[in-house]
Amino acid sequence: MNRIKQAFAGGKAFIPFITCGDPDLETTKEVVRTAVENGADLIELGIPFSDPTAEGAVIQGANLRALKGGIKTAMIFDFVRDLRKEITIPLVFMTYANVVFSYGSEKFISECAEVGIDGMIIPDIPYEEKDEFLPLCRKYGVALISLIAPTSENRIGMIAKEAEGFIYLVSSLGVTGVRSEINTDLSSIIAVIRENTDIPCAIGFGISTTEQAEKMAELADGVIVGSAIVRKLEQYGKEAPSHIGEYIKAMKEAIS
Repeated sequence: MNRIKQAFAGGKAFIPFITCGDPDLETTKEVVRTAVENGADLIELGIPFSDPTAEGAVIQGANLRALKGGIKTAMIFDFVRDLRKEITIPLVFMTYANVVFSYGSEKFISECAEVGIDGMIIPDIPYEEKDEFLPLCRKYGVALISLIAPTSENRIGMIAKEAEGFIYLVSSLGVTGVRSEINTDLSSIIAVIRENTDIPCAIGFGISTTEQAEKMAELADGVIVGSAIVRKLEQYGKEAPSHIGEYIKAMKEAIS
């Protein structure tokens, strides 16, 4: 069983997103450790990029702080290589096409496989252009994770049919960020997904409270939380890991 499949095998999966290098890689490592100890089933690691189009103000801020601190993509590969000595749960990269292109697509994807990255999410590559990366991802056994948004409409079934790893279902229109409520009709989108694939589906964008997480977990196989975690890093800096641990524990309990 591959690692991503395993993350969803024991019930509803909790998936935290962490921007690598905010405020530094040592803190990122501590946050990953704490997340695993408190029930995270899979972790999304954000590779900082100067123009992250899918991100709201909170994650944009984390990207800029990490870049200002001198974080480079090569450093993140070394970081994951080191992390894999102790962390066994699935890890996926979330980044942008430019980061992959500038590193060299084959070099980036082969190195993902070498250091133990299980998948990658590239929000600015639409379904129609995924062949830019898909053959290389398949060559090296790295899942190219598809996003489905409320605007995907008649493409939902098509995207779901060809999806790998898990499906990232975007809960709301717009960019990432904490939302007070999520009003999208997600159940009808999930019904179409279920008709076309049996790979797991996790909901992200806007989830921050245990109530929201519980509600989303009733619909999907997993819940993704980013901005609420990154905000704690902004607030507490190097002291953030323990606060994030408590938060993840409460969220995991809410969806279990």
